[in-house]
Amino acid sequence: MTKWTPRHEAPEPLEGPVVATITGGTILWFVLFLAQLPFYGWFQDHGYLWWLWTCLAGAGLGLIGIWYVRKRDAAIKRHAAADDAGRQPDRQDR
Repeated sequence: MTKWTPRHEAPEPLEGPVVATITGGTILWFVLFLAQLPFYGWFQDHGYLWWLWTCLAGAGLGLIGIWYVRKRDAAIKRHAAADDAGRQPDRQDR
């Protein structure tokens, strides 16, 4: 067996509206949780209660994701502004 080595360089990561994407996904998980809430008894009787809690966990993790991507987006913008000003960003710019 030979060691796998890439034959070409990896492409640049795609940048897009990350904050909007994560926010939309979080809202979707929460809406799914709310839509399933009236059927709590049915889910419990049929052993599918985990569906409800999966949606709630997705919404909760999405809130953490929103916090993370907003901080990341702000750091990228600070770094770009520092590059435009011709200086390196300090540790205190974070």
